[in-house]
Amino acid sequence: MNPAAAAGLCSTFCRVLQEPLAGTAVVAVGWVVVEQPGPWGAKAPTQSHLDPVFGRAFDDDCKKVDVRFGLIRSPGRHADAVERSHQVFVASTRPGRTWLLGGRIADPSELGALDLAAVARGDRTAVVASLPALSIVNNPIVLVCTNGKRDECCALLGRPLVSGLAERVPGRVWEANHLGGHRFAPTATYLPAGTMHGQLTLDTAVEILAAADRGETVLTGMRGRSTWTKRGQAAELAVRELTGELALDALQVVGEAADTVTVQHADGRSWTVPVSSAPADPPRPDSCGKEPFAMSILQAGTPVSGAVR
Repeated sequence: MNPAAAAGLCSTFCRVLQEPLAGTAVVAVGWVVVEQPGPWGAKAPTQSHLDPVFGRAFDDDCKKVDVRFGLIRSPGRHADAVERSHQVFVASTRPGRTWLLGGRIADPSELGALDLAAVARGDRTAVVASLPALSIVNNPIVLVCTNGKRDECCALLGRPLVSGLAERVPGRVWEANHLGGHRFAPTATYLPAGTMHGQLTLDTAVEILAAADRGETVLTGMRGRSTWTKRGQAAELAVRELTGELALDALQVVGEAADTVTVQHADGRSWTVPVSSAPADPPRPDSCGKEPFAMSILQAGTPVSGAVR
């Protein structure tokens, strides 16, 4: 990459200023992504070959139940129009009810039959009943943001990562239209757990996928698990840093107060974590081409152990 061009990227500001990544993942208890070849605009659900009326309505329905909707493409060149079936993945990120379903549908509009409330509560049986084309996917997948129309960093940094992953872990990586946090590019989401990472290298991305296969995660570059609120994400990561706990479902966010978050371990231990926010100093852009501003940055303090339950 041209050094002069790189200097103006929002991701360069983020790295130079060493902005913390914890607590920056999107919030979603479930994910629905569908393959849509061809070009993507900045708002891909309504700016692609996907029917914009359906895309807008389905995206709105997903948001109502805290489910994330997105478009995906297989790595490589993308024709403007391709007559083919569409791969779809549906995931629940809730600990204890974490699962990934996949299948192919003739047209994305078939997703209109999907029981989104069941996705949100982690009811896999009801989800499959609503869309029988779905079946269990045993291996986690990686979504990497590559949409240059949304942010330049995602194209410049995300596409090389996708190419490398396609060679190292073929069939398990997909381009994604938008994962949030452009300034942390290259960014990725690992499904079904919904863990999100930024500033990835190829080796780290492969390491995280191997950990996901074991039901674990990697703390390097971790932004949070989308299951939790942003404050909950920061608190959970603070406990993982303190304890070294890597098992995905070992920790749950069980309570939030005005300035603290309670995180509980599956073995009964719990921690109270102080979480605060402060304006970014100095101000910085959250996306390429935007003016710098004093965005809020979350900071988690040292977790305090509570009574074993």
